[in-house]
Amino acid sequence: MNEADALDLAQAAIWAIVVASSPAVAAAMIVGVTIALLQALTQVQEMTLTFIPKILAIFFVLIISAPFMGAVVFALAQMCFSRIETGF
Repeated sequence: MNEADALDLAQAAIWAIVVASSPAVAAAMIVGVTIALLQALTQVQEMTLTFIPKILAIFFVLIISAPFMGAVVFALAQMCFSRIETGF
């Protein structure tokens, strides 16, 4: 394994993390912006108001997107194991 192989493996791992976490991050962002807009419209500035809806939205999205996230991690593992098998 040389430096190029290590960088390629690190790039694939980082990309897998970004792709696998994107549904949860998108849900948190959408719920956060919606709650912030509602807080701005009603002038209710309660800091803890955003936590429960965000947590519920993230858990719901994680349950729905778990097969997708598993497929991304599985593809990364297959790539790593195939490189180990062929000697990089």
